[in-house]
Amino acid sequence: ARNSSPERASEETVVEVQRLAAGIVAGVLAGRSLDAELADVWRRRPQSAAAERGAIQDLAYGTLRFRGWLETVLEALLKKPVRDARLHALLLVGLYQLEHTRAAPHAVVDHAVRTCESLGLAFAKGLTNAVLRNFLRNRTSLGARARRAETARFSHPQWWIDKLRSQYPTLYASALDADNLHPPLALRVNRRRIATGAYLDLLADHGIRGERAGECAVVLASPVPAHRIPGLAEGLVSVQDLAAQVAAPLLELSDGQRVLDACAAPGGKATHVLELADVDLVALDNDDARLDRLRANLARLGLKAEVRCGDAARPESWWNGRTFDRILADVPCSASGVARRHPDIKWLRRPRDIEQFAQRQSRILDALWQVLGRGGKLLYVTCSVFQEENGEQVAHFVERHPDATRLILPALDADPQLPAGQLLQNPRHDGFFYALLQKA
Repeated sequence: ARNSSPERASEETVVEVQRLAAGIVAGVLAGRSLDAELADVWRRRPQSAAAERGAIQDLAYGTLRFRGWLETVLEALLKKPVRDARLHALLLVGLYQLEHTRAAPHAVVDHAVRTCESLGLAFAKGLTNAVLRNFLRNRTSLGARARRAETARFSHPQWWIDKLRSQYPTLYASALDADNLHPPLALRVNRRRIATGAYLDLLADHGIRGERAGECAVVLASPVPAHRIPGLAEGLVSVQDLAAQVAAPLLELSDGQRVLDACAAPGGKATHVLELADVDLVALDNDDARLDRLRANLARLGLKAEVRCGDAARPESWWNGRTFDRILADVPCSASGVARRHPDIKWLRRPRDIEQFAQRQSRILDALWQVLGRGGKLLYVTCSVFQEENGEQVAHFVERHPDATRLILPALDADPQLPAGQLLQNPRHDGFFYALLQKA
């Protein structure tokens, strides 16, 4: 009877949460994506309660978000590096809990020691106890010393810090700091089904505070789980960052146009296009599994598009010869502008990846230009803040194509400190880049 008491069950759950979070962090540090690690855990534990899932996710995300600082502090606490990857990740998770959560310090330490045993690392119980208690005794001095290192101060790799500093000398620090914030929850109101003002009233009726942030945009004062967002399942709104909501209006859509979304899944921008105008939309993506999510979003919002599976860089495999009036090219990129939503990106990306993304983007642009009709417009989009993928990419494209003109985007080019079309991440929105190209 004692073993099945609520108190013991709760303790065991907390230890299990810590163990699973440490396992996820270890997987990411070994090179796997955070999404893949989480998916594996949910697959093994399909009956996990929502609260337990949330706790696991919070610990994994938080530890990766502040990994730079945590690693620097851990190094100062150890006489020699920890060889076991699981123990290393557990110590990072424990330090994150002690520094960034309201969990009782003694409980965090106790749970970490017990987690050692559940991981088969009983030999490390004493080390774990000593490291975490030493941190508690010296946290102020340890934190102050750690922040002298830029990788700890910003919790980004040094190459990433150096690149942003060289490209945005006056803004890099604020952008890096924004990467370590919890992202806001922004909604796009489906104006075919409800007016923005009416939706704000609906939020108020459910006790949720929201602020209008554009013609069809709403930002919630505090994030809520998806199942608690009024009208989401019914297609009244979609979850979409404010910077991403810029895309569809920039296409200058009108009824009857033939439009291609060349990298469409999971469908956020494609469905926005269809909400703004009655167009003939072809939604293309090379990942059939992701296209299933696009189809689900179309159905949820009551919208229709021709969905095709194909590689945007190889039109011969999917194009029927009819040119498009508008093309949206939200191309694969480093995702450096959305690192706060995917904190593993900071630690998985390598400098050489940027060049590889730029080469792929170049191939996609050249291919899509062939299927754009004369006088048509192509909107090039990335969720990157690195200029090799953005302004430099577009400049090289215009040099290669004399019939291409880059158009001015007054709504985006107001800040003289930023390159044309660039949005840096801040507390309100993610980092994005836009360039509108017209064919002569």
